[in-house]
Amino acid sequence: MTDLSLLDDPAWHALTTDHAALGQRNGAAARYRAELSPIGGLARYDAEAFAELRPLVAPEEAVGLVSAARYELPAGWELLQAVPVFQMVCEAPSPMPDNVPVQLTRADAEEALALATATEPGPFRAGTLGMGRYFGLRSEDGRLMAMTGERMRLGQLTEVSAVCTWPEFRGRGLAKALVAHVSALIAGEGRVPFLHVKTENAAAIALYEKLGFVVRRELTFTVVRPA
Repeated sequence: MTDLSLLDDPAWHALTTDHAALGQRNGAAARYRAELSPIGGLARYDAEAFAELRPLVAPEEAVGLVSAARYELPAGWELLQAVPVFQMVCEAPSPMPDNVPVQLTRADAEEALALATATEPGPFRAGTLGMGRYFGLRSEDGRLMAMTGERMRLGQLTEVSAVCTWPEFRGRGLAKALVAHVSALIAGEGRVPFLHVKTENAAAIALYEKLGFVVRRELTFTVVRPA
């Protein structure tokens, strides 16, 4: 049976198991390499763990932490943002859709970054495509209309991430097709897809529910940096 308790601190568990090679670790702190993602995780949320995180964060750089833990930042750290998110899990994904997207490669990184920067689906950098399989749907003239892919990987769980569509292409069911495709791929490997969505994003939540996702619990995505 899948251990969903790992999802209370998904980045920490990813960075200390399946994704250890994609990050850096210092004691009770870990983070993805800066070119991949600003996301990090802690084994516990106390002053000692934050002290061990500090050497992993460059001057003026911020790091994102997603956790179910309630904590106060220790002295020497600044809170930039705290966003409540629902963590949703899908143990019975929808069938693979008919329109099969194309898998993105490093050659698509600039175009993918432009899409993510414009639509803000969550932390995304030029190297994020290297964290898992990412897929896109293109218009007849070759433009990347929408994309979705895999981010954190831990235990028997894989995160669906970077669900985004250019505004002019919305309303065509592109996000639905992409999330269904990625979720079906993950499930086909015997793994469980999960994702994070802002609690205020009712439209996205409704879409994910139609695809078989259910809310597991509320977490907080915090962006912090050394003061």
